[in-house]
Amino acid sequence: MEFFDSHAHLDDTRFDEDRETLIQEIKKAEITKFVSAGYSIEGSKKGLELSKKYDYIYTTCGISPNDIPQTEEALWKDIDEIRCLVENNLNSKKIVAIGEIGLDYFWEKDLQKREWQKQAFIRQIEMANVFELPIVIHTREAVMDTLEILKENTVNKKGVFHCCPLNRELVKEALKLGFYISFAGPVTFKNAKNANEIIQMVPNDKMLIETDSPYLAPEPVRGTRNDPRNVKYIAQKVADVKKMSLEQIAKITYENASSIFGIQRAI
Repeated sequence: MEFFDSHAHLDDTRFDEDRETLIQEIKKAEITKFVSAGYSIEGSKKGLELSKKYDYIYTTCGISPNDIPQTEEALWKDIDEIRCLVENNLNSKKIVAIGEIGLDYFWEKDLQKREWQKQAFIRQIEMANVFELPIVIHTREAVMDTLEILKENTVNKKGVFHCCPLNRELVKEALKLGFYISFAGPVTFKNAKNANEIIQMVPNDKMLIETDSPYLAPEPVRGTRNDPRNVKYIAQKVADVKKMSLEQIAKITYENASSIFGIQRAI
């Protein structure tokens, strides 16, 4: 049995002391592929470095809404640096998406900076289309604006709603637009609202699993530092709800991740 963690952050400083050892343990635990997702200039560079070092690690590059600089000039400079990073490394086949990008109004209350988030989101969608890559979307407390941007700005290669909020309308509209839905630790939480219903809403050919490591560790390890080995708990939750075997969910989500990210599975 093999698992594909479609979104983790192994570049995070919480892995500095044992990153190399952990990466080896992850593969031994049957997590044979994972994406170490970028979210900033530094995160994108570190993710790319890891992906080039290990054949089973891939990465994304982008500026997340929570990493928008303090000035508009700095924002466009950062996005241009991401563009150069992707352009210069596209032939490596290890950059599999532009992301994580999107909107987050949970932390940001300033209307001007929310507007910068929107413009950064659109600019990076355009970048993804130029490089013929899918996008990885982060959205929190910004469902309507996120959907509006996606409806008004065509995403040629579609993409993934990572750690997708358990919002019926968001999931319904995202699926209509052709996006994948990625389940993370919150679907396992005992106080999760709508988790079972949302899991049932997502067709088998549109679902992914992820850890979003080191954040959001699933039950029964909630509250600890998360890592890709815990993706099995999320897979088991999905299997239980869909009344399928763990092996079936592992296979389906592995194939879906390989498909959206354009990764050929070794025969």
